[in-house]
Amino acid sequence: MAETTDPFVRFQGIQKSYDGETLVVKDLWLDIAKGEFLTLLGPSGSGKTTCLMMLAGFETPTHGDIILDRTPINTVPPHRRGIGMVFQNYALFPHMSVAENVGYPLKVRGVGRADARDRVRRALDMVELGALGSRRPAQLSGGQQQRVALARALVFEPSLVLLDEPLGALDKTLREQMQYELKHIHETLGVTMVYVTHDQSEALTMSDRIAVFNDGVIQQLDQPSMLYEHPGNAFVAQFIGENNKLMGRVEDVAGDRCRVRADSGDLVEALAIRASGLGERTLMSLRPERVSVNPPPGSMPNVFDAEVLELIYLGDHLRSRMRVCGQTDFIVKVPNWAGHVHLRPGEHLTVGWHVEDCRALDA
Repeated sequence: MAETTDPFVRFQGIQKSYDGETLVVKDLWLDIAKGEFLTLLGPSGSGKTTCLMMLAGFETPTHGDIILDRTPINTVPPHRRGIGMVFQNYALFPHMSVAENVGYPLKVRGVGRADARDRVRRALDMVELGALGSRRPAQLSGGQQQRVALARALVFEPSLVLLDEPLGALDKTLREQMQYELKHIHETLGVTMVYVTHDQSEALTMSDRIAVFNDGVIQQLDQPSMLYEHPGNAFVAQFIGENNKLMGRVEDVAGDRCRVRADSGDLVEALAIRASGLGERTLMSLRPERVSVNPPPGSMPNVFDAEVLELIYLGDHLRSRMRVCGQTDFIVKVPNWAGHVHLRPGEHLTVGWHVEDCRALDA
Protein backbone atom coordinates (compact mmCIF):
# COMPACT_ATOMS: atom_id res chain seq x y z
CA MET A 1 0.00 0.00 0.00
CA ALA A 2 1.57 3.29 -1.11
CA GLU A 3 2.26 5.73 1.69
CA THR A 4 0.68 8.57 -0.28
CA THR A 5 -2.65 6.72 -0.58
CA ASP A 6 -5.11 7.11 2.28
CA PRO A 7 -6.32 3.72 3.56
CA PHE A 8 -9.98 2.93 2.97
CA VAL A 9 -10.38 1.73 6.57
CA ARG A 10 -8.20 2.80 9.48
CA PHE A 11 -8.26 1.61 13.09
CA GLN A 12 -6.49 4.40 14.94
CA GLY A 13 -5.31 3.58 18.47
CA ILE A 14 -8.39 1.43 19.14
CA GLN A 15 -8.97 -0.05 22.57
CA LYS A 16 -12.02 -1.96 23.75
CA SER A 17 -13.03 -3.00 27.26
CA TYR A 18 -16.38 -4.40 28.35
CA ASP A 19 -15.82 -4.09 32.10
CA GLY A 20 -13.63 -0.99 32.29
CA GLU A 21 -10.62 -3.02 33.39
CA THR A 22 -9.70 -5.79 30.95
CA LEU A 23 -8.82 -4.73 27.41
CA VAL A 24 -10.20 -7.11 24.78
CA VAL A 25 -8.49 -5.06 22.06
CA LYS A 26 -5.26 -3.27 22.95
CA ASP A 27 -4.09 -0.18 21.05
CA LEU A 28 -4.94 -1.39 17.56
CA TRP A 29 -3.49 0.43 14.56
CA LEU A 30 -4.57 -1.15 11.29
CA ASP A 31 -4.95 0.15 7.73
CA ILE A 32 -7.04 -1.64 5.11
CA ALA A 33 -6.67 -0.71 1.43
CA LYS A 34 -9.62 -0.21 -0.90
CA GLY A 35 -10.45 -3.47 -2.69
CA GLU A 36 -8.41 -5.58 -0.27
CA PHE A 37 -9.46 -8.95 1.16
CA LEU A 38 -8.19 -8.82 4.73
CA THR A 39 -8.71 -11.67 7.17
CA LEU A 40 -8.67 -11.25 10.95
CA LEU A 41 -7.42 -14.63 12.17
CA GLY A 42 -7.01 -15.89 15.70
CA PRO A 43 -8.29 -18.20 18.43
CA SER A 44 -11.51 -17.59 20.36
CA GLY A 45 -11.21 -14.55 22.63
CA SER A 46 -8.32 -13.01 20.68
CA GLY A 47 -10.23 -9.81 19.82
CA LYS A 48 -10.79 -10.36 16.10
CA THR A 49 -14.61 -10.50 16.21
CA THR A 50 -14.75 -7.47 18.52
CA CYS A 51 -12.78 -5.50 15.90
CA LEU A 52 -15.27 -6.53 13.21
CA MET A 53 -18.25 -5.58 15.41
CA MET A 54 -16.72 -2.15 16.08
CA LEU A 55 -16.24 -1.60 12.36
CA ALA A 56 -19.85 -2.67 11.74
CA GLY A 57 -21.12 -0.34 14.47
CA PHE A 58 -22.51 -3.00 16.80
CA GLU A 59 -19.80 -2.20 19.37
CA THR A 60 -18.25 1.15 20.30
CA PRO A 61 -14.52 1.62 20.89
CA THR A 62 -13.49 2.50 24.44
CA HIS A 63 -10.69 4.61 23.00
CA GLY A 64 -9.49 5.61 19.53
CA ASP A 65 -11.13 6.27 16.18
CA ILE A 66 -12.31 4.19 13.24
CA ILE A 67 -12.03 5.95 9.89
CA LEU A 68 -13.99 4.77 6.83
CA ASP A 69 -13.18 6.43 3.51
CA ARG A 70 -11.62 9.42 5.36
CA THR A 71 -14.70 9.85 7.60
CA PRO A 72 -14.72 9.09 11.35
CA ILE A 73 -17.59 6.66 12.03
CA ASN A 74 -17.45 6.05 15.81
CA THR A 75 -20.80 7.77 16.31
CA VAL A 76 -22.43 6.71 13.03
CA PRO A 77 -25.14 4.04 13.62
CA PRO A 78 -24.75 0.71 11.80
CA HIS A 79 -27.52 1.32 9.25
CA ARG A 80 -25.90 4.60 8.18
CA ARG A 81 -22.46 3.15 7.48
CA GLY A 82 -23.36 1.51 4.16
CA ILE A 83 -21.61 -1.74 5.08
CA GLY A 84 -22.69 -5.21 3.94
CA MET A 85 -22.65 -7.91 6.64
CA VAL A 86 -22.66 -11.70 6.44
CA PHE A 87 -23.12 -13.70 9.66
CA GLN A 88 -22.33 -17.32 10.47
CA ASN A 89 -25.99 -18.13 11.15
CA TYR A 90 -27.12 -16.42 7.88
CA ALA A 91 -29.79 -14.30 9.70
CA LEU A 92 -32.33 -14.79 6.91
CA PHE A 93 -36.02 -13.96 7.41
CA PRO A 94 -37.84 -17.35 7.37
CA HIS A 95 -41.20 -15.87 6.31
CA MET A 96 -39.72 -14.15 3.25
CA SER A 97 -38.78 -15.68 -0.08
CA VAL A 98 -35.15 -15.75 -1.23
CA ALA A 99 -35.77 -12.76 -3.51
CA GLU A 100 -37.48 -10.83 -0.71
CA ASN A 101 -34.60 -11.55 1.65
CA VAL A 102 -32.06 -10.31 -0.89
CA GLY A 103 -34.18 -7.27 -1.72
CA TYR A 104 -34.73 -6.23 1.90
CA PRO A 105 -31.70 -3.86 2.09
CA LEU A 106 -33.01 -2.11 -1.04
CA LYS A 107 -36.51 -1.81 0.44
CA VAL A 108 -35.29 -0.09 3.61
CA ARG A 109 -33.23 2.27 1.45
CA GLY A 110 -36.26 3.26 -0.61
CA VAL A 111 -35.01 1.87 -3.94
CA GLY A 112 -37.72 1.79 -6.61
CA ARG A 113 -39.46 -1.51 -7.28
CA ALA A 114 -38.24 -1.99 -10.87
CA ASP A 115 -34.64 -1.06 -10.01
CA ALA A 116 -34.75 -3.31 -6.94
CA ARG A 117 -36.04 -6.23 -9.01
CA ASP A 118 -33.13 -5.88 -11.46
CA ARG A 119 -30.57 -5.64 -8.66
CA VAL A 120 -31.96 -8.69 -6.88
CA ARG A 121 -31.83 -10.69 -10.10
CA ARG A 122 -28.21 -9.69 -10.72
CA ALA A 123 -27.22 -10.49 -7.13
CA LEU A 124 -28.85 -13.94 -7.23
CA ASP A 125 -27.27 -14.70 -10.61
CA MET A 126 -23.89 -13.75 -9.17
CA VAL A 127 -24.22 -16.47 -6.50
CA GLU A 128 -25.83 -18.90 -9.01
CA LEU A 129 -29.26 -18.91 -7.35
CA GLY A 130 -31.22 -17.07 -10.02
CA ALA A 131 -33.76 -19.88 -10.37
CA LEU A 132 -34.53 -20.12 -6.64
CA GLY A 133 -35.84 -16.63 -5.92
CA SER A 134 -39.34 -17.82 -5.01
CA ARG A 135 -38.26 -20.40 -2.44
CA ARG A 136 -38.16 -19.90 1.33
CA PRO A 137 -34.86 -20.26 3.25
CA ALA A 138 -36.06 -23.50 4.87
CA GLN A 139 -36.23 -25.08 1.41
CA LEU A 140 -32.53 -24.45 0.77
CA SER A 141 -29.38 -26.27 1.81
CA GLY A 142 -26.91 -24.63 4.19
CA GLY A 143 -24.63 -23.66 1.32
CA GLN A 144 -27.52 -22.12 -0.62
CA GLN A 145 -28.64 -20.15 2.43
CA GLN A 146 -25.10 -18.82 2.81
CA ARG A 147 -25.15 -17.67 -0.81
CA VAL A 148 -28.45 -15.88 -0.19
CA ALA A 149 -26.88 -14.09 2.79
CA LEU A 150 -23.93 -13.08 0.60
CA ALA A 151 -26.22 -11.84 -2.18
CA ARG A 152 -28.16 -9.76 0.38
CA ALA A 153 -24.91 -8.21 1.63
CA LEU A 154 -23.85 -7.28 -1.91
CA VAL A 155 -27.17 -6.26 -3.48
CA PHE A 156 -26.99 -2.59 -2.49
CA GLU A 157 -23.41 -2.36 -3.85
CA PRO A 158 -21.60 -1.52 -0.60
CA SER A 159 -17.97 -0.49 -0.75
CA LEU A 160 -17.19 -2.66 2.30
CA VAL A 161 -18.43 -6.16 3.21
CA LEU A 162 -17.81 -7.74 6.62
CA LEU A 163 -17.97 -11.52 7.03
CA ASP A 164 -18.12 -13.05 10.51
CA GLU A 165 -17.10 -16.74 10.24
CA PRO A 166 -19.66 -17.18 7.42
CA LEU A 167 -18.59 -20.73 6.50
CA GLY A 168 -18.40 -22.17 10.01
CA ALA A 169 -21.69 -24.08 9.79
CA LEU A 170 -20.91 -25.79 6.47
CA ASP A 171 -19.39 -29.23 5.96
CA LYS A 172 -15.77 -29.51 4.86
CA THR A 173 -16.36 -30.03 1.12
CA LEU A 174 -18.92 -27.22 0.84
CA ARG A 175 -16.77 -24.93 2.96
CA GLU A 176 -13.83 -25.38 0.60
CA GLN A 177 -16.06 -24.78 -2.43
CA MET A 178 -17.43 -21.57 -0.89
CA GLN A 179 -13.91 -20.33 -0.14
CA TYR A 180 -13.08 -20.33 -3.84
CA GLU A 181 -16.43 -18.80 -4.76
CA LEU A 182 -15.95 -15.97 -2.26
CA LYS A 183 -12.49 -15.32 -3.61
CA HIS A 184 -13.83 -15.26 -7.17
CA ILE A 185 -16.64 -12.83 -6.24
CA HIS A 186 -14.15 -10.57 -4.50
CA GLU A 187 -11.86 -10.54 -7.53
CA THR A 188 -14.79 -9.88 -9.87
CA LEU A 189 -16.38 -7.04 -7.88
CA GLY A 190 -13.27 -5.49 -6.35
CA VAL A 191 -15.20 -4.75 -3.15
CA THR A 192 -13.27 -4.41 0.11
CA MET A 193 -13.83 -7.46 2.32
CA VAL A 194 -12.91 -7.96 5.98
CA TYR A 195 -13.26 -11.59 7.01
CA VAL A 196 -13.12 -13.08 10.51
CA THR A 197 -12.21 -16.71 11.10
CA HIS A 198 -10.28 -19.04 13.38
CA ASP A 199 -9.67 -21.41 10.46
CA GLN A 200 -6.17 -20.89 9.10
CA SER A 201 -6.88 -22.76 5.83
CA GLU A 202 -9.70 -20.33 5.02
CA ALA A 203 -7.40 -17.40 5.71
CA LEU A 204 -4.56 -18.77 3.59
CA THR A 205 -6.90 -19.62 0.69
CA MET A 206 -8.73 -16.31 0.28
CA SER A 207 -6.79 -13.42 1.75
CA ASP A 208 -4.61 -10.69 0.30
CA ARG A 209 -3.30 -10.15 3.82
CA ILE A 210 -3.91 -11.78 7.19
CA ALA A 211 -3.82 -10.12 10.61
CA VAL A 212 -3.04 -12.79 13.20
CA PHE A 213 -4.62 -11.85 16.55
CA ASN A 214 -3.83 -13.09 20.04
CA ASP A 215 -4.72 -11.54 23.38
CA GLY A 216 -6.13 -8.40 21.75
CA VAL A 217 -2.96 -7.65 19.78
CA ILE A 218 -1.98 -8.22 16.14
CA GLN A 219 0.97 -10.59 16.32
CA GLN A 220 1.79 -10.32 12.62
CA LEU A 221 0.19 -8.69 9.58
CA ASP A 222 1.34 -10.04 6.24
CA GLN A 223 0.58 -11.88 3.03
CA PRO A 224 -0.38 -15.56 3.48
CA SER A 225 2.88 -16.88 2.02
CA MET A 226 4.97 -14.61 4.26
CA LEU A 227 3.07 -15.69 7.38
CA TYR A 228 3.61 -19.34 6.54
CA GLU A 229 7.22 -19.12 5.37
CA HIS A 230 8.44 -16.37 7.71
CA PRO A 231 6.47 -16.38 11.01
CA GLY A 232 7.65 -13.56 13.23
CA ASN A 233 7.13 -15.21 16.61
CA ALA A 234 6.33 -18.56 18.20
CA PHE A 235 2.57 -17.93 18.38
CA VAL A 236 2.28 -17.24 14.63
CA ALA A 237 4.51 -20.20 13.80
CA GLN A 238 2.32 -22.57 15.81
CA PHE A 239 -1.03 -21.08 14.77
CA ILE A 240 -0.35 -20.98 11.01
CA GLY A 241 0.17 -24.49 9.70
CA GLU A 242 1.86 -27.42 11.39
CA ASN A 243 5.24 -26.99 13.06
CA ASN A 244 7.82 -29.02 14.90
CA LYS A 245 9.00 -27.38 18.11
CA LEU A 246 12.51 -27.84 19.50
CA MET A 247 13.41 -26.04 22.72
CA GLY A 248 16.96 -25.08 23.63
CA ARG A 249 19.45 -22.36 24.61
CA VAL A 250 21.37 -20.08 22.28
CA GLU A 251 25.10 -20.92 22.27
CA ASP A 252 26.34 -18.70 19.48
CA VAL A 253 25.03 -15.92 17.20
CA ALA A 254 26.73 -14.90 13.96
CA GLY A 255 24.83 -12.40 11.81
CA ASP A 256 21.37 -13.76 11.03
CA ARG A 257 22.24 -17.30 12.17
CA CYS A 258 22.66 -18.97 15.51
CA ARG A 259 23.56 -22.28 17.07
CA VAL A 260 21.20 -23.66 19.68
CA ARG A 261 21.87 -26.43 22.17
CA ALA A 262 18.60 -28.36 22.17
CA ASP A 263 17.30 -29.75 25.45
CA SER A 264 18.36 -33.18 24.16
CA GLY A 265 21.98 -31.99 23.95
CA ASP A 266 22.00 -31.86 20.13
CA LEU A 267 23.47 -28.75 18.48
CA VAL A 268 21.10 -27.19 15.91
CA GLU A 269 21.85 -24.39 13.43
CA ALA A 270 18.96 -21.99 12.82
CA LEU A 271 18.00 -18.51 11.66
CA ALA A 272 18.18 -16.08 14.58
CA ILE A 273 14.74 -14.46 14.24
CA ARG A 274 13.97 -13.71 17.89
CA ALA A 275 17.06 -15.18 19.53
CA SER A 276 19.92 -12.75 20.10
CA GLY A 277 21.22 -13.24 23.63
CA LEU A 278 23.67 -16.00 24.47
CA GLY A 279 22.22 -18.46 26.94
CA GLU A 280 18.63 -17.39 26.43
CA ARG A 281 15.84 -19.90 25.88
CA THR A 282 14.41 -20.21 22.39
CA LEU A 283 11.81 -22.22 20.51
CA MET A 284 12.98 -23.47 17.13
CA SER A 285 10.22 -23.82 14.53
CA LEU A 286 10.46 -26.24 11.61
CA ARG A 287 7.80 -27.20 9.04
CA PRO A 288 7.28 -30.99 8.66
CA GLU A 289 7.50 -30.83 4.87
CA ARG A 290 10.96 -29.20 5.06
CA VAL A 291 12.50 -32.24 6.75
CA SER A 292 14.39 -34.69 4.51
CA VAL A 293 14.66 -38.41 5.22
CA ASN A 294 18.13 -39.95 4.87
CA PRO A 295 19.72 -36.86 3.27
CA PRO A 296 22.97 -37.43 1.34
CA PRO A 297 26.08 -37.00 3.55
CA GLY A 298 27.22 -33.38 3.72
CA SER A 299 24.10 -32.01 2.00
CA MET A 300 22.65 -30.37 5.12
CA PRO A 301 24.15 -28.83 8.28
CA ASN A 302 21.43 -30.29 10.52
CA VAL A 303 21.36 -34.10 10.39
CA PHE A 304 20.16 -36.21 13.32
CA ASP A 305 19.30 -39.81 14.14
CA ALA A 306 15.60 -40.63 14.06
CA GLU A 307 13.27 -43.50 14.84
CA VAL A 308 9.93 -43.99 13.10
CA LEU A 309 7.20 -44.28 15.76
CA GLU A 310 4.01 -44.01 13.71
CA LEU A 311 2.89 -43.76 10.09
CA ILE A 312 -0.37 -42.40 8.72
CA TYR A 313 -1.15 -42.81 5.02
CA LEU A 314 -2.69 -39.63 3.55
CA GLY A 315 -2.57 -40.37 -0.16
CA ASP A 316 -0.11 -37.86 -1.54
CA HIS A 317 2.18 -38.17 1.49
CA LEU A 318 2.93 -40.19 4.59
CA ARG A 319 2.68 -38.41 7.92
CA SER A 320 5.37 -39.92 10.07
CA ARG A 321 5.78 -39.32 13.80
CA MET A 322 9.39 -39.80 14.79
CA ARG A 323 11.74 -39.54 17.74
CA VAL A 324 14.20 -36.75 16.87
CA CYS A 325 16.40 -34.72 19.23
CA GLY A 326 14.62 -36.21 22.23
CA GLN A 327 11.17 -35.27 20.88
CA THR A 328 8.66 -38.08 20.35
CA ASP A 329 6.15 -35.87 18.54
CA PHE A 330 8.44 -34.78 15.70
CA ILE A 331 6.40 -34.88 12.46
CA VAL A 332 7.85 -35.50 9.00
CA LYS A 333 5.72 -35.32 5.85
CA VAL A 334 7.22 -37.85 3.46
CA PRO A 335 6.23 -37.62 -0.24
CA ASN A 336 4.44 -40.75 -1.42
CA TRP A 337 6.85 -42.10 -3.98
CA ALA A 338 8.62 -45.41 -4.38
CA GLY A 339 11.68 -44.52 -2.32
CA HIS A 340 9.71 -43.61 0.79
CA VAL A 341 6.60 -45.75 1.00
CA HIS A 342 8.53 -48.60 2.67
CA LEU A 343 9.05 -46.75 5.97
CA ARG A 344 8.04 -48.90 8.90
CA PRO A 345 7.44 -48.19 12.60
CA GLY A 346 10.58 -49.01 14.55
CA GLU A 347 12.88 -48.20 11.63
CA HIS A 348 16.02 -46.17 12.40
CA LEU A 349 17.22 -43.58 9.91
CA THR A 350 18.47 -39.98 9.70
CA VAL A 351 16.59 -36.76 9.08
CA GLY A 352 17.96 -33.37 8.11
CA TRP A 353 17.05 -29.83 7.27
CA HIS A 354 18.59 -26.57 6.04
CA VAL A 355 19.35 -23.63 8.32
CA GLU A 356 16.92 -21.46 6.33
CA ASP A 357 14.02 -23.73 7.26
CA CYS A 358 14.61 -23.63 11.02
CA ARG A 359 13.68 -20.42 12.85
CA ALA A 360 14.81 -19.61 16.39
CA LEU A 361 11.92 -17.67 17.93
CA ASP A 362 10.80 -16.47 21.36
CA ALA A 363 10.58 -19.19 23.95
